[in-house]
Amino acid sequence: MAVSTETLYDAVGGIDRLRELSNRFYDRVLADEMLAPVFANFTRTHVENVAVWLAEVFGGPEDYTANLGGHHALLNSHLGLNIQEEHRQRWLTLMGEAIDEVLSDRPDLRKTLMAYFDWGTAIAEDVSRDPVGTDLGAPGPTPRWGYDGLA
Repeated sequence: MAVSTETLYDAVGGIDRLRELSNRFYDRVLADEMLAPVFANFTRTHVENVAVWLAEVFGGPEDYTANLGGHHALLNSHLGLNIQEEHRQRWLTLMGEAIDEVLSDRPDLRKTLMAYFDWGTAIAEDVSRDPVGTDLGAPGPTPRWGYDGLA
């Protein structure tokens, strides 16, 4: 049996589907009583930036690193947000709903995508407890996530 070389980026349908996923997810977040306050400084640019981040993490173009500051910038954007575990769990629930809606034709991807989001939100929660201005050091390159998890 041949091993697939298809990236998650290709499997989800590329940047357009990731934009749709990001849009549907953030529509839910901004309407959510628990999460809307966490995103008080939200801008619609955030939706695009998340899609570009996911594209890179899932094996697509490296535009987040090239144009938006890479992994370091992403981590810095979470400083001082003081994300709590109940926020993270609600975030995961809403992302699962968005995945089910946008990728209804690819239910086989849900477990892999949710594993990434569980991993990534745990890091965001941890970093969010540090105050703005914290020196995070050099966090390294943008992570890559494949069918078997962190590459």
